[in-house]
Amino acid sequence: MKPIKTMMAGALCTLGLATGFATGIVAGAPAASAQEVTLSLHQMLPPQASVPREILVPWMEKVAAESGGRIQIDHYPSMQLGGVPPELFDQAVDGLADIIWTVVGYTPGRFPSTEVFELPFMVEDARAASCAYWKMYETRMRDTEFADVHMLGTWVHGPGAFHTNAPVRTPADLQGMKIRGGSRLVNQLLERAGAEPIGMPVPAVSEALSKGVLDGTTIPWEVTAPLKVPELVSNHTEFEGPALYTLTFVLAMNKDSYDALPDDLKTVIDNNSGLEFSVFAGGTQADADIPARAKAEGMGNNIITISSEDAKEWRDLVAPIYDTWVSDLEGKGLDGQALIDEARGLMQGSCKGATGAL
Repeated sequence: MKPIKTMMAGALCTLGLATGFATGIVAGAPAASAQEVTLSLHQMLPPQASVPREILVPWMEKVAAESGGRIQIDHYPSMQLGGVPPELFDQAVDGLADIIWTVVGYTPGRFPSTEVFELPFMVEDARAASCAYWKMYETRMRDTEFADVHMLGTWVHGPGAFHTNAPVRTPADLQGMKIRGGSRLVNQLLERAGAEPIGMPVPAVSEALSKGVLDGTTIPWEVTAPLKVPELVSNHTEFEGPALYTLTFVLAMNKDSYDALPDDLKTVIDNNSGLEFSVFAGGTQADADIPARAKAEGMGNNIITISSEDAKEWRDLVAPIYDTWVSDLEGKGLDGQALIDEARGLMQGSCKGATGAL
């Protein structure tokens, strides 16, 4: 690891512990004398959200335990190391953080191959899609779009849904509404339905809803609870069958930080990275939809479920997005249709029924 970065991380951690500001979660390290490596993990969500609580923190604890306490990972949630969510990936590239978790679509067009899993009504099962995503990362993205980092995991969330201040049953209901979108393809979907897409990272959604900047948002159920969305809007629209949309995520590590590890500690990281971890993460995130949905239902909110038959109007509306996307990728020297065919083949074939464990 770069000496200047190590000094900066140590100073930040010391300052955070002294002030009580940084909730630096020390992932199960025993006596300091046994510790050889301290890594920082930086991400955008508060610690009570499902991704840090159920995926990232257990992962850090497992790495620490399997290293015999020789690896300590300090957790910096809610952008505590500075910057804004779209900068997280470059923080890993530049070594401002050793490890980051981020939404790939926060930097539109930078990672075009990953967008195959963000196309509307493309993904039905988060585990199968996360499996396909990792396999396609290994064959198509490792040495191209993600060559600047050491990848630990790739996954998608559960079905994206609308959460709005007025009921949404048909595309016409979105006319004129200001709706937050999490990626450029989601924003294209909203535009085709006549909504005004508002791009913003997910941590900003609560304030935007409370101040009337938004009429609604597109997020999966699991994020609604920590953001208190069911208290801010009373209508939720979900879809049977393939999801309205999904977003893609990466857990990525600075290459120098990984390369500086002794071989046995690299093995610990490797054993907790890859296909099984990606499927675990995607499945865990999707499973967290269930209690969050139950909370909104228990509050008496209006939950609208669009049947597969009624969703045809939505699918027909957004079908041109596929043609535009394929054309866009051709301009970048990529075969978009081949990506679609491969992703579908994997999700319906070898990745169908995929399971993963931490």
